[in-house]
Amino acid sequence: MGFGLFLWLSLPHLPKPPVALARLVPNQKLASTPNLILTDTSGFRHALAAMHGRYVLLNMWASWCGPCVAELPALAKLASALPTSRLSVLAVDEERGANGIAAAFLKTHGADVLIPFADPGMEAMRAFHTYGFPTTILIDPDGQQVARAVGPAKWGDPASIAYFRKLTEPHTQP
Repeated sequence: MGFGLFLWLSLPHLPKPPVALARLVPNQKLASTPNLILTDTSGFRHALAAMHGRYVLLNMWASWCGPCVAELPALAKLASALPTSRLSVLAVDEERGANGIAAAFLKTHGADVLIPFADPGMEAMRAFHTYGFPTTILIDPDGQQVARAVGPAKWGDPASIAYFRKLTEPHTQP
């Protein structure tokens, strides 16, 4: 019984997502975030590990993917609703040879508040074992992958925004 309790306590415990986030499925076991370096649209490199201490929603997309493009404004709405100190929404463009177009593409599609990155070598896809678009990974402040959404989700829905507000609110120690 003690080992079963240990296993249960070691699983990620996320509040149940609202219906609007039905595609956001909690991981069944903790998974560390890969030691990944992302390149922003200005060419600067950022270690994903440097974002520890806050939640990160890492969205992998491509401009030729209709569902990806359709969900970009919803991701932008979520990103606008919370400070980046609590939730950073990263838009990772996975197109081969598409360096430098992500920021302009996001602006054209009403999603320029998202933090754009280019991954033309598809290193993020390999590191996160991603096989389709869009795929979104939720990473907790400790750097653990705690949930994944495969396919578009309603990130900008009021219930989704409320979910992330509650999830990311600072907790005070008694």
